[in-house]
Amino acid sequence: MASDLYTSLVMARRWPGLGKAAYYLLKLLGAEIPISVRVGDGFELAHGGFGVVIHSKSAIGARVKIYPGVTLGRADIYRPAERSQFAGIVIEDDAILCPGAKILCKKGVLRVGRGSVVGANAVLLESTGEYEIWAGAPAKRVGMRERDENR
Repeated sequence: MASDLYTSLVMARRWPGLGKAAYYLLKLLGAEIPISVRVGDGFELAHGGFGVVIHSKSAIGARVKIYPGVTLGRADIYRPAERSQFAGIVIEDDAILCPGAKILCKKGVLRVGRGSVVGANAVLLESTGEYEIWAGAPAKRVGMRERDENR
């Protein structure tokens, strides 16, 4: 399955020596996930993750699922990086980032809480709580996700 190949390449970025090759192969396949991005176990880059762009100051928890077209980055790209107050993005365990979701941070660290869902084509500009569902542009909390008691 293609998704398994892409996910394997994401995890292979950790390997000394081969990590850089895995990064560049992912990039050629359309997913920009720098080596500096920590990715937890059980991560899934669904449907190959074409068009996924993740800022180098991001961290991704365990069992996170990211669909194609997702962006994690700075909301103040008009400002030189050295003058930005952006500190990073953290995607906590069990979160789902639906196709086309944009998670953009201007200041500090933006967190997508454990088990939260960011809907398709949503533009998230603020941190979420746990198990929340966010949608729209700009994204607003539209509901709550049931907790999986098995995790």
